[in-house]
Amino acid sequence: MRQTHPLVLVGEVAPLGDARHVSAIDKRPAAGPWRIGKTGVEGDAQADRKHHGGAEKALHHYALDHYATWRDEIGAAPALDAPGAFGENLSTQGWIEDDICIGDVIRFGGALLQVSQGRQPCFKLNLRFGLRDMARRVQMSGRTGWYYRVLEEGVANEGAALHLTERPCPDWPLTRLSHLLYRDMRDREGLAAMAALPHLAQSWRGLAQKRLDSGRVENWSARLYGRQRAG
Repeated sequence: MRQTHPLVLVGEVAPLGDARHVSAIDKRPAAGPWRIGKTGVEGDAQADRKHHGGAEKALHHYALDHYATWRDEIGAAPALDAPGAFGENLSTQGWIEDDICIGDVIRFGGALLQVSQGRQPCFKLNLRFGLRDMARRVQMSGRTGWYYRVLEEGVANEGAALHLTERPCPDWPLTRLSHLLYRDMRDREGLAAMAALPHLAQSWRGLAQKRLDSGRVENWSARLYGRQRAG
């Protein structure tokens, strides 16, 4: 997998949609050098620390490669006019979900990152795009992006590339996880393997174990449409 040079983006907390919600999903390019700590890029904010950010979701990476497909599917959308539409901290071309595996270790300047999980999109994408089902579209498309934990804090300078240094789980591309979570949702063998995957975020291992224990798929309504649609 060839190296790629990212655009680095950060955001501030601001009203979103009808202003009943706030979010830092609107990310804008930030000039380097970039200081990367255990919870992300210095200068980036998160409005909802319970569901966004934290050590296992320190940086969000999204492929600019997907933007043209989204334009084809949903038409013109102002958010797609520039990188940052999906709240990503790292925007690149050349790496997509099929290329990335859970546990991949990525060097970015002085920082060392590790792929911890994919993204489970939430209803704030609906508000961002003005489409009531954008979060579900993202989920079912598999074009979700992914998160990193920070193994080593450090500084990345302008022009620094992302490059793969280690791949401990080559059988677990993000597309396999997405298929298991949202398509073949009762594959018990797959869920058992997912629950035991050592480099996967604990919350996702727990999700797989809950499905195994209960025999049921969790309700996505609140996450995808907001609490008013839960039930």
